[in-house]
Order: sequence, then C-alpha cells, then structure tokens
Amino acid sequence: MEPLIKVEDLHKIYNPGENEVRALDGISLEIQKGEFVAIIGHSGSGKSTLMNMLGCLDIPTSGNYFLNGKDVSRLSDNALSEIRNKEIGFIFQGFNLVANLDAVGNVELPLIYRGLGKQKRRRIAVQALKKVGLGTRMKHKPNELSGGQQQRVAVARAIAAQPPIILADEPTGNLDSKSTKEIMNILKALHTGGRTVIIITHDDEIASQVHRVIRIIDGRIEDDYLNEEREDTHYVF
Repeated sequence: MEPLIKVEDLHKIYNPGENEVRALDGISLEIQKGEFVAIIGHSGSGKSTLMNMLGCLDIPTSGNYFLNGKDVSRLSDNALSEIRNKEIGFIFQGFNLVANLDAVGNVELPLIYRGLGKQKRRRIAVQALKKVGLGTRMKHKPNELSGGQQQRVAVARAIAAQPPIILADEPTGNLDSKSTKEIMNILKALHTGGRTVIIITHDDEIASQVHRVIRIIDGRIEDDYLNEEREDTHYVF
C-alpha cells in the first residue's frame, strides 16, 4: 500500500555556512493512512520544523516529501496553499482564532477559501461545532470562551471541510487537565472515524495515548515505536 506520507532524507538548514543550524538532519519516515501518531521532542529538537514540512507550511533545503504519492517538496506557495486547504486540518497550541469573529465565523473562515457558498459553509460550520460540543456557544467570540472551548472551536475549524489529515501542534499545551482530556478524546474519535491524526508534542503523557511515537532529537529520529500497552478504546465522533 502506498503510504499517505513518505519523507526521504529531509534536511532543513537555516543560515547556511559557518553558523548554520540543522533543524532537520536527514529525516526519513512513512505514515500510513489512518495512523494515530505523536511526534515528540524537546524545544529545539526539530519537531516543529518537521510539522511545518508535513503541513506544507515550508519546504526542505533538500530531500523529498511525498503526500499521497505526489512530491510536494518543491511546489510553489500557491500549490502548497491549495494542498493545505484540501488535505490538512491544522490545530495550533495558540488556537489562532480571529478575535472579532464568533465561533461560527471562525469555523467558516477556511471554507470561504474553498469557494463554498454562504449557506453551505454556515451549515458545515454549525455541524462541526455541534460535533465538538459547542452547539450552545456558536455566537460567542473567543474572549467569551474558556481555553478549552477555544481549542474546540479550533478543532471544529480543522475538521469542518473533512480533510484526511489532522495535524495538531501542541493542541493541549495551554489547557488544564480537564480540557486536555476533552481534546484528546476528540482527537481519538477522529482517528476512530478514519482520519490520520498527527500530534506534535513535548509531553510523554500525550504521546502515551497514541498508537505510534516518533521521537526527534537534534533534527534526527532517535526512536520510532508502537505503543503496545496503549488501551485501544474506540471513540464515536
């Protein structure tokens, strides 16, 4: 089976020359469709740079990145933007919500760039917010929501267009334990429903809840293993 994601000898070098920084130093990996993966590492390990590559937010200095069999490592900004919009749902630690838009407006925003009409994108946004348990908070703006609720809006925004890949960058980093559990349960449910979910984290507790862990140190893969002891609970989403 062709892997959903295939990375070959990926390098990312900043400030080439005497003071160069090798953020990625020869990364190779494959991720199959439907996997639930954590990419874990400390600050400066290269995990965020790898996330930018996998999310088509940046291109490597050298190496190849195949997404659905297509080499996307040298595409133009416009082509990468189109891939991001159709293939990948992003969830960020800082929520990245627009302050003057309510929850529905925030979820609708990426749907505008897909060219959907107003009624259709409103219907999709409402459905997504109901899925994450915010059916009664749709008209609230970010400053009227708790951190956990804001992150659920961000999740709804990521899943509204039903992208095959969910890429979550430290999705629980700013949340309390209760909200962390809620967000992780949503991510588990997305995986159960067939999505490929990739979490970028520094937290071993978060990593212990996924099927596969890829540990990054100094821009290289130190370890890549399956969580054999993980309790395989099925969530409905």
